[in-house]
Amino acid sequence: MNTWQERPGGGAYGQGDAARGRGGAAEPPLPPELNPRGTGVPLSRPTQPTTDRPPHQGGTPGGYGGPPPHGGQQPYGQQPFESEPNPAGAPAQPARPRRSRKKIIGFSALGLVLALLVTVVGTYFWADGKLRHENVLADYPGRPAAGKGTNWLIVGSDSREGLTDAEEDSLHTGSAEGKRSDSMMILHIGDNGNTLMSIPRDSWVQIPAHQDTSGSGKSIAAATRKINASFASGGGRLLVQTVETNTGLRIDHYAEIGFAGFVGLVDAVGGVEMTIDQPVKDKDSGLDLQAGTQTLSGKQALAFVRQRHQMADQDLGRMRNQQKFLGALAKQAASPGTLLNPFTFYPLASAGLDTLIVDEDAGLTDLGSMFLAMKGVTGGDGKTITVPIGNADYRTPTGESAVKWDPAKSKAVFDAMKNDTAVPDAK
Repeated sequence: MNTWQERPGGGAYGQGDAARGRGGAAEPPLPPELNPRGTGVPLSRPTQPTTDRPPHQGGTPGGYGGPPPHGGQQPYGQQPFESEPNPAGAPAQPARPRRSRKKIIGFSALGLVLALLVTVVGTYFWADGKLRHENVLADYPGRPAAGKGTNWLIVGSDSREGLTDAEEDSLHTGSAEGKRSDSMMILHIGDNGNTLMSIPRDSWVQIPAHQDTSGSGKSIAAATRKINASFASGGGRLLVQTVETNTGLRIDHYAEIGFAGFVGLVDAVGGVEMTIDQPVKDKDSGLDLQAGTQTLSGKQALAFVRQRHQMADQDLGRMRNQQKFLGALAKQAASPGTLLNPFTFYPLASAGLDTLIVDEDAGLTDLGSMFLAMKGVTGGDGKTITVPIGNADYRTPTGESAVKWDPAKSKAVFDAMKNDTAVPDAK
């Protein structure tokens, strides 16, 4: 016979089904005088029936170890699970998991990469849209076949386009209409080394027959004249054809820059550092420099590459200065400090591209390749030469002084560039 301390199911008080939450008999009330909770109140807290409820996952049968069903009471002695705050009577919401710090860092890095990509692409199209393309590489009967490597014809013109009258006076450019070639070079980029070759603007060469583009439109027969006349008469297209027919080299790309673009380019990179071998003072160009290492402004740089009167070999000495300066400019323009700094890169690109004329097929990547090749040549990774000269003071039938190439030596240089073999040293 069970005493009041025993419960149905054979267990002692606190060990029966009711104590384990399995729906045993309810505890009888204590006598009123012994029950501190009052008359009719059981000694222990009742538990919720669990016969119609499956055990909670991860907990004990009967719901211990897990949250109670909606609307139920938490088992006695158990603390409620941490949950999101909710209005009274609303079902408890599970706590939200914290975001991983690695995920946050990953998303931030991805956003930075995307922003950088958009900036790079936008800059590319902005800069590419500034290029001025002209059809200067037109085909014609007898045009040389393409050789190995890549040949650029680089022209510095005396165009005053973009200069005001005050700037023309300040830069000592004069105010002549039209444009003439102030300098011209062939840059050969190949597997056997790069070569930068200057062509004297007074070179005595055969100029092909052409249409006059200066305004008359009349046909002009082929004639032997100074190479500079081809640029003045037919622009870049006739100059390209003249260079090709006299050298046997096919020109793959063309780049031309005028006075305004040159000055703006130098000023955009903050000036170009040069070492001047001896003091220079030239009244015609306005140049006044002391010997030594110094930074040339755009105005000083233009005067430096144009002046020739203090040199015994006149134009030939000027070409050496031009090669030297262009190498220093390319080195500074292509440096990481210039390209990665938006305060120098965008002014540089704007100043250089606004007045730069290129062939129709040339793009920004081609220009980048050209600048890197020039930087390498003047840095010792290649060579700088002048077309081999046979007579630097040839007297023309009209009594002018011109420059005649050495036929054998010049052909050897042209053939080497055409076949992309080692270019012989030329004097």
